[in-house]
Amino acid sequence: MGLIYYGNFPDPIEIDDRTLAHLKVVIATKLRRNESFTLSWRHHGTAEPGRSTLWLHPSIPLRFVFDEQEAPQLSQQWLTELSTSANTSGGILLTPEHIGPAEARQS
Repeated sequence: MGLIYYGNFPDPIEIDDRTLAHLKVVIATKLRRNESFTLSWRHHGTAEPGRSTLWLHPSIPLRFVFDEQEAPQLSQQWLTELSTSANTSGGILLTPEHIGPAEARQS
């Protein structure tokens, strides 16, 4: 399970490594361009029902920590979907990966 440390909050946000690897690429691209945006997700399998949203801005400290030492092969389709949502007024809405036939063969 990967972790995002956001701002000065001591408690990290847990996200699986594969999802976090994709988010890292999209988030880093947006922040490198000095663009602010939101990241939202639904709580699944936790004691806290509901959803969360973060405001991401280049001036807010952000750190990604991965359990796995090797980076996974990234899905271009999922990166495109996440990037497209990042450019909307709603920001990134974290959705499950849609694995197509070509990507399933590579796994």
